Amino acid sequence: MKIAIVGTGYVGLVTGTCFAELGVDVTCVDTDASKIERLRNGIIPIYEPNLELLVEKNHKAGRLHFTTSLEEVLPEVEIVFSAVGTPPDEDGSADLRYVLEVARTIGRHIDRYILVVTKSTVPVGTAVKVRAAIQAELDKRGVQVPFDVASNPEFLKEGNAIEDFIRPDRVVVGTDSERAKDLMTRLYKPLLLNNFRVMFMDIPSAEMTKYAANAMLATRISFINDVANLCQAVGADVNMVRKGIGADSRIGNKFLYPGCGYGGSCFPKDIKALIRSARENGCRMEVLEAVERVNERQKGILYDKLALHFGGAEALRGKRIALWGLAFKPGTDDMREAPSLVLVSQLRGAGAEVVAYDPVAMDEARRRLGDAVSYASDAYGAVLDADALVLLTEWKEFRLPNWEVVRRAMRGNVVVDGRNIFDRNELRTLGFDYYGIGVL
Repeated sequence: MKIAIVGTGYVGLVTGTCFAELGVDVTCVDTDASKIERLRNGIIPIYEPNLELLVEKNHKAGRLHFTTSLEEVLPEVEIVFSAVGTPPDEDGSADLRYVLEVARTIGRHIDRYILVVTKSTVPVGTAVKVRAAIQAELDKRGVQVPFDVASNPEFLKEGNAIEDFIRPDRVVVGTDSERAKDLMTRLYKPLLLNNFRVMFMDIPSAEMTKYAANAMLATRISFINDVANLCQAVGADVNMVRKGIGADSRIGNKFLYPGCGYGGSCFPKDIKALIRSARENGCRMEVLEAVERVNERQKGILYDKLALHFGGAEALRGKRIALWGLAFKPGTDDMREAPSLVLVSQLRGAGAEVVAYDPVAMDEARRRLGDAVSYASDAYGAVLDADALVLLTEWKEFRLPNWEVVRRAMRGNVVVDGRNIFDRNELRTLGFDYYGIGVL
């Protein structure tokens, strides 16, 4: 089977590479000629564990191709996946301009049946717009060419995307024709052979499933952060509370880790889009509006702890603050909507000096932050002469540092643990002033 994936961002490149790994002949399409040339040379634009090796392997094997021309590959493929970006518009809604341009390009060039599958996260009703855009171009040409539209939302976790694709907990496919369903069944057959079940449903339900899933996960994060702040106020330990409620099988323990807020390419954008979509349809997502407010507030909690310790925001002027972690989560260099961006802005606004280190996201940080911060070559270099250390991203290499070395390197003794990964009793014994989330 031959397929095309339009868009070589995170979703498109991972999806195309993994399908190639399963034996499918895949052509990845992007309008960015320099990116395509780099991909042909084995240089990938994102960090994802093992992705570079798989891209190189499948490109050499002749199963993974890269081009800037969708129209050239349309005569050869049975399925086109649209995996282009859907950034938030000014009003919070998903911007569908790239999705619809892909649809129009298909309508301008197809001359035989093709299945068009939306892989990007899009609002309910997008498939209708995609179908209309393709049909409008066919009408302009005065031709009748059969085609189907389907929805196949992605559920890939950055940092674990390849494993999520090869061994998914579910694959959701929305279709409205048997022909499209048969094609998608053939495509996912390697996963079906492993007793994996593809969940077929109507297209609007598939489109909504992606948003609803991310909304639920974001809700759990904001909920436990709200609980953590109350624990702090009343003297409870959120770590104990988290374990206590997570032991309930109806609740479970996943996504119940307090911290400094969620970020990344999915949760913030999807929550905004779902809230906007509800308003456009005469509804209100009141819970999600609160989830968003809690998360925005939580991104400032580390700054508040620093300011409180030093005696006010004005006391931060001239202080040297070390940051461990810049990516929004471990396993990725993605800094979109990362709490680190908020903290850096707040600290710089208060006149503090910021020194940062991240195992993977340093290039991305330089692109986003420029000379607003200083960049250390390792974790210990970041804390040299620092008045305070702030942990933002729970990379494994930060979990068991040599605290004696850290203590000697630092000028001050403040540790603000934004992910509750350190042993506060150990640090206090060593002479640190420790601050966590939801713990005294």
